[in-house]
Amino acid sequence: MRRSFLMFAGFLAVIAGITFVALAQTPVPTGTFRFALAGDSIIERKISVFDDAGFLQMINRIRNADAAFTNFEMLVHNFESPGAAMSGGTYMQAYPFVIDELKWAGFRMFGLANNHAYDFGAEGLMSNIRHFDEAGLTHAGTGENLARARAAGYLDTKKGRVALVSCASTFTAISPAGEQRADLKGRPGLSPLHIKTVYTVDSATLTGLRQLGGRGGAAGGGRGGQQADFNFLGATFRAGDKPGISTSPDPKDVAAIAAAVQDARRMADWVVVSIHAHEGAPGNVQIPGEFLVTFAHAMIDAGADLFVGHGPHVLRAVEIYKGKPIFYSMGNFFMQDDLVPFQPQENYNTYGLPLNATVADFYDQRDGTTYTDSGEKNTKSFPANKDYWESMLAEPVFNSKRELQEINLYPLSLGYGMTRAQRGFPFPANPEEAAAIIDRLAKLSKSMGTEITFQNGKGVVKVRS
Repeated sequence: MRRSFLMFAGFLAVIAGITFVALAQTPVPTGTFRFALAGDSIIERKISVFDDAGFLQMINRIRNADAAFTNFEMLVHNFESPGAAMSGGTYMQAYPFVIDELKWAGFRMFGLANNHAYDFGAEGLMSNIRHFDEAGLTHAGTGENLARARAAGYLDTKKGRVALVSCASTFTAISPAGEQRADLKGRPGLSPLHIKTVYTVDSATLTGLRQLGGRGGAAGGGRGGQQADFNFLGATFRAGDKPGISTSPDPKDVAAIAAAVQDARRMADWVVVSIHAHEGAPGNVQIPGEFLVTFAHAMIDAGADLFVGHGPHVLRAVEIYKGKPIFYSMGNFFMQDDLVPFQPQENYNTYGLPLNATVADFYDQRDGTTYTDSGEKNTKSFPANKDYWESMLAEPVFNSKRELQEINLYPLSLGYGMTRAQRGFPFPANPEEAAAIIDRLAKLSKSMGTEITFQNGKGVVKVRS
């Protein structure tokens, strides 16, 4: 009806000799655009029950952003399907109400590609997608085939359209989505970024590995045969003067994900790239792996406005590359992986627990938990390391020209030292904790040429024009 009216009005205008100008159908983004970025959300419980002033202040910061993102490291289902033959660790599950809780908090964009995406097979993965679709929330990183997993998800806001491209470098062997053929459906799964790892060893060690591998002391190719890469037990070895480990992203995967970014660049006003990457530098998970830096830069070069990493459950450096922010890891936002109510027997077997063991028995064994009159003590896994319970909420702000204006970092505490029933929720860190978190992040970021200062209880990233 409206289209007919506009055509009729235009016809009358032509007859009357009047210039007729139609109203623009799509508003042009104006003013600043504010993102709120959080790390891994491993959530099992309601959060809307809290009325703590600091917590609600943080929630309002998320709600007031133009677009808010978190990595959803869970699967929404009711245990309709059995656990897969392998998992990312804890077999993840959350009931559908957690999506409503995250929506209540203000999140609208979710990365779904991570090492738990296939914990309950194709059925669990597709159940997750279905629940997010039914909730009307933007998600990316998994799909019914590889093309769908690679594709961007889109969020419409009053200030413009945001595209999200999501992938993972950490995943089980059965997790990647499969390509679809004309004669056979693709396989549901995640968007993978494969990594090539090369171990540099001395010539004598490489010769020994060749002999173990049945190749003798020499190999074809390379200078004198000894310089060629040698694959042994699934690893690649190379001779060199200095022992070391180097990683690089698979060029085919980089090209495919970059193509999704380039496509999204033409379809949206803003493009966000997300990756789930546990892998760090050799011996230090808090430093991003070589492959991750290469990949992040490639995504910015392809047209991304910002890059957000997660996965190792600890904070990593912030970098500004070509005027665009890169967050190599946001750490945890919710950390409640020891509250999933059921686990397959395979996980119990890991700790020699019988069929009649309870899920609390499993978590106690895994975390080295003991109970005393003074509370709960953990000696292993995540609960034993304070770094896993310190995090942040990042707030990068752009102008209408897609130029970075500022970045604020709000330190969070997830309850290190508290009981299983109490920890795992993000609250603003107290002044002493906040200063320590930002100081640690500033030291990690210095090698990337990034200057972060602690001001008024938050971290402020120096943005150079």
